[in-house]
Amino acid sequence: MTNRNPLIAFTFIAFLFVGCSATNNLTMSAIEPAPVTLSKDVTRIGIINRSLPAEEHKIADQVDKLLSVEGLHLDEEGSKAAILALKEKLQQNPNFDQVVIIEGKTGLQKGLGVFPSTLDWQEIESLCEEFKVDAIYSLAFYDTDTKVTYKATTMELPNELGIKAMVPAHELTLNTLVKNGWRIYDPYSRRIVDELVYNNPVVSVGKGINPMKAYEAIMGRKEAVLDRSKYMGMEYAERILPYKHRVNRDYFVRGTDNFKIAQRRAQAGDWDGAAELWQLETQNRDQKVAGRACYNMAISNEINGDLESAIQWASKSYTDYEINDALRYLKTLKYRANQKRRLDQQVSK
Repeated sequence: MTNRNPLIAFTFIAFLFVGCSATNNLTMSAIEPAPVTLSKDVTRIGIINRSLPAEEHKIADQVDKLLSVEGLHLDEEGSKAAILALKEKLQQNPNFDQVVIIEGKTGLQKGLGVFPSTLDWQEIESLCEEFKVDAIYSLAFYDTDTKVTYKATTMELPNELGIKAMVPAHELTLNTLVKNGWRIYDPYSRRIVDELVYNNPVVSVGKGINPMKAYEAIMGRKEAVLDRSKYMGMEYAERILPYKHRVNRDYFVRGTDNFKIAQRRAQAGDWDGAAELWQLETQNRDQKVAGRACYNMAISNEINGDLESAIQWASKSYTDYEINDALRYLKTLKYRANQKRRLDQQVSK
């Protein structure tokens, strides 16, 4: 009897397609250079907090706090939490001998919720000389912008008899956007080597029989803002650190019996054993098989960290055997080789 169920037929075809795929996927770890590179002579770091309000901005700052239902000192405490977290994280970096917070320089303070103008290099060099540091991290601005929303709801409260009953209530939501901007001044190269803005939300909710009771029911908002500020300070300190991530690669598993055996070796973690078989197939008279083997040799060399040899094999796979996947892979390998050169410069500091 003929099977007329189209879903079963489609599933069977899909199974055959997957089962006959010419490639298999693997993931490997890759190290990327740090987004920010400091001059190699930088070993002592100074940190300044320009986000504290200057005298001429204090009135506007207080009005902003009142309108956004912020605590009186939340911005100041949040910026200090970010600065301390930055310092602690930088102190863990073996490239730095000293990390200091520069205080008492009120002329540097701006207290605006946007990037202030950059400091001129004479000011930077003067700070470096006075505090015996080589580069300056600046918290250029810090601001918590809070939006308030209400909605009518209900809540459970005990009545006069002690029996819980649903009563009309107000729900208050405070959406606090924690904003800060950072700069790094490198006087050796006379460059601002980094400038970055973080925007992170903190949502706090409370219920009450009236809006004020709902506000009073909000718990932990200040702590949440301070925790988020600390996280941003630590995250910014990591911008000068190389980082690992996972990359995906496809390699060929169809062509000859050697490809099938090599696939099993690769799945068992024996990549060198797989490469021995792929190396043999690079001499295969079948152009397609030889091209796939060259491609896989590029994969093997990338796994072993030899990017130059990987580039040569990928290039041979495309130019000599017209394996189109090899051209895309070649571009990826050249990017990785360029990133590795940057990484080597950073590590050799």
